[in-house]
Amino acid sequence: MSDTRITQATRSSKTAMWRGFRRRCPNCGEGHMFTSFLKVVDRCPVCQESLSGHRADDGPAYLTILIVGHLLAPILIYSFVEYRPDPLVLATAFTIGTVGLSLFLLPRLKGLVVGIQWANGMHGFASPD
Repeated sequence: MSDTRITQATRSSKTAMWRGFRRRCPNCGEGHMFTSFLKVVDRCPVCQESLSGHRADDGPAYLTILIVGHLLAPILIYSFVEYRPDPLVLATAFTIGTVGLSLFLLPRLKGLVVGIQWANGMHGFASPD
């Protein structure tokens, strides 16, 4: 198998972030980054790039809360003021929306954070140049 690793000087943050958001390897963009919902693979199955050095920690969860809150809070306030729905209907609809949007965004934002770390050579991603 050929070595397709990119040197630290040529790592593009924008490309790595987009590939991470798509839940793909930040190096090749082909291999899957996750083995399950949020478990990052140790090595890319395509290019064999090591992804075990990531330190995403709580960053993706904070970003998810920030985005979901900023998207749904204004909609919640607007719909309550304009339409005055039954509180149970409003609570049910926004609970489903919040959970659904959070489950959609969380793995994508984790991939984005891992892509940023990879592109900048942070933690265990330092290039052996």
